[in-house]
Amino acid sequence: MDTAVLSLVLIISMLLMLACGLWVALSLVGVALIGMLLAGNEQIGLLFATSTWGASTGWSLTALPLFIWMGEILFRTRLSEDLFKGLSPWLNALPGQLLHVNVLSCGIFAAVSGSSAATAATIGRMTLPELKARGYSDRMAVGTLAGSGTLGLLIPPSIILIVYGVAAEVSISRLFIAGALPGLLLIVLFMGYTMFWSLLNSDQLPARERTRIPLASRIKALRQLLPIVLLIAFVLGSIYGGLTTPTEAAALGVLGALFLAMATGALSLESFQQSLLGGVKSSCMIGLILVGAHFLTISMGFLGIPRALAEWIGMLSLSPLELLIYLTVLFVILGCFLDGISVVVLTTAVVLPMVQQAGIDLLWFGIYIVLVVEMSQITPPVGFNLFVIQALTGKDILYVARAALPFFLLILLAVLLITWFPEIATYLPTTMTQR
Repeated sequence: MDTAVLSLVLIISMLLMLACGLWVALSLVGVALIGMLLAGNEQIGLLFATSTWGASTGWSLTALPLFIWMGEILFRTRLSEDLFKGLSPWLNALPGQLLHVNVLSCGIFAAVSGSSAATAATIGRMTLPELKARGYSDRMAVGTLAGSGTLGLLIPPSIILIVYGVAAEVSISRLFIAGALPGLLLIVLFMGYTMFWSLLNSDQLPARERTRIPLASRIKALRQLLPIVLLIAFVLGSIYGGLTTPTEAAALGVLGALFLAMATGALSLESFQQSLLGGVKSSCMIGLILVGAHFLTISMGFLGIPRALAEWIGMLSLSPLELLIYLTVLFVILGCFLDGISVVVLTTAVVLPMVQQAGIDLLWFGIYIVLVVEMSQITPPVGFNLFVIQALTGKDILYVARAALPFFLLILLAVLLITWFPEIATYLPTTMTQR
């Protein structure tokens, strides 16, 4: 059977399974089984067993459940409340005032969560009611949360970067370092747009927020940020300084999160059990997806699909830029139906041969793909994160999508910037490696 026909059969099978509500992991396994049958391979059970073992026993993957558990522990502390109280006195003087709390709180929480949905949900629970009570524009409050919530995918320690690093066999430490500057770039873009919007819509800002807060009060408020900042510095500093591997840093992060939860009085037997159960659920979900994707990769290898696609791309003589444009459209469309990790795992086996053939640096591509997946999470009208925020606010999904649209365009701008200036992603890991 022709490779194009085989690919079409597998795509239709995947879409049908997903449309029927089947789990992403089981859909991947189902499509792989169909591929094996089409390839005439009779060793399906043996191949599934060996691929499952290979996909689930890599040492690099041990960092994944630990970072997830760290986020689950901190999710049950007063972290979001402390972030709001610690940041708000410093942001009153900026155009946009407390709207910037959404951006900075998400940026800080992303550094201990690694999850886009968890970041948006945790920060949104605290900031949205507070901003509404103080008279801020609902639409802008929702928009800043939607955009900034995606930072959980990029700012290290990012769960999706761990998944990509394992799939693409790229150093997770270098990916973490590479994500730092693009993450800061997004924060600057979001805050810059918020200031610009506020200058044009000053009537939608509460007048009482314009009162100046004494410097002593602002310095005192910083004490509430100290525990979480120290934890971030502790975890990421040990990785960037070459003192620990990501797995070791994740274990230290769990200990630090437990200590922080205990110090704030949020650690009880019930909250400990809930955090452990939440971490196990998320880790098992991601683990199953990885197993299914690995099996699908083997199945497509037997069918010769990756090789045929790479050859086809080579025959088209696409420039690297043209290839990236096509891939951007693909990822944004997939993001309308799947969460970010599923998008990366589902496409890596097919996309990486094309990327390597085009001569694109896999380290840079990891940051690019995460930025594009961030975009897809708030793609109007059905991005994954939009539903999280809709559940928080009770607003119509189209209302949330319109509020998120400017931030979708800002992430697109960030994608263009790292494409024109790849050093934004590659400078830090290259410099630190040379040292």
